[in-house]
Amino acid sequence: MNGTERKNIRPGIKVKIVQKQHQKTGQLTEGIVKDILTNSAVHHRGIKVRLENGIIGRVQEIL
Repeated sequence: MNGTERKNIRPGIKVKIVQKQHQKTGQLTEGIVKDILTNSAVHHRGIKVRLENGIIGRVQEIL
């Protein structure tokens, strides 16, 4: 599923995100969405979320 559309993401789902400091390497972090931080319906680099462990990043994959 597409991580660039806000409608596909909701709290409680499992996702893979890329953190700001890992954007060049593409290293992904897996976790469960706690909060959605992007207000717009679509973002070309991925919707920004906060995971339950506090890590913030942009959604690359929805699991």
